[in-house]
Amino acid sequence: MPSADDPAYLNRHQHYADAGVYRLSEETALVQSVDFFTPVVDDPYLFGQIAAANAFSDLYALGARPLTALNLVCFPSQKQPLQVLEKILHGGFDKIREAGAVLVGGHSIEDAEPKYGLAVTGLVDPRRIAAAPGARPGDRLFLTKPIGSGIITTALKGNRITAAEAEETLQGMAALNAAAAEAAFESGASAVTDITGFGLLGHLHEMLIAARAGAAIDPAAVPLYPGVLEAAAGGFIPGVPTATGIIFRSGFSRRG
Repeated sequence: MPSADDPAYLNRHQHYADAGVYRLSEETALVQSVDFFTPVVDDPYLFGQIAAANAFSDLYALGARPLTALNLVCFPSQKQPLQVLEKILHGGFDKIREAGAVLVGGHSIEDAEPKYGLAVTGLVDPRRIAAAPGARPGDRLFLTKPIGSGIITTALKGNRITAAEAEETLQGMAALNAAAAEAAFESGASAVTDITGFGLLGHLHEMLIAARAGAAIDPAAVPLYPGVLEAAAGGFIPGVPTATGIIFRSGFSRRG
């Protein structure tokens, strides 16, 4: 794609940006992102919540306050009852409201496979942003949630585990990263990113390329959702979105 030359587009040179940041004034910038995907769980209401939380994570990764959201809907209305779509949208709406944002519309199309997500807009003080290139040698790495949600949902679809066994993972995926993001920025995080389909290593790799740095990870110190190792050993390796954040910052409190 041609590069943008508008100086108000603040992260135009960042190759792995979670969202676009456009300066409106010295104290206010618009943060915009879009994310949608196919169902990762069978429960349509929960799917709506997870998809919405995933979209908002791109704003939280830049310290933005969610402002508005637009629904993005693909649905096979000739093959599935509209009540299913209603539950998906209800789940998304409840999560939008929890984020303190306002649903201002959206767009839907007929499609062979359901897909749902949001186009989200937030506001941030451009002087407060911590972006991926901010990672520095000597920083410590923190996760705001355990990882392995993609493995768990794949195992759930493959009947390797039950919904009850996956409950902690599902609720974690639907949880907003708002509190964790606020703690990170208040503590002066040097870089933040949202972990989605490329997993911890993939998104960490993006941060390290942008920062021209390296990292060492102790596998024993990485928090996992219950049952992840067993499901992975059974071959349930996915390529689906998750909803986790990672933070670089020397001395950042683990309690955060």
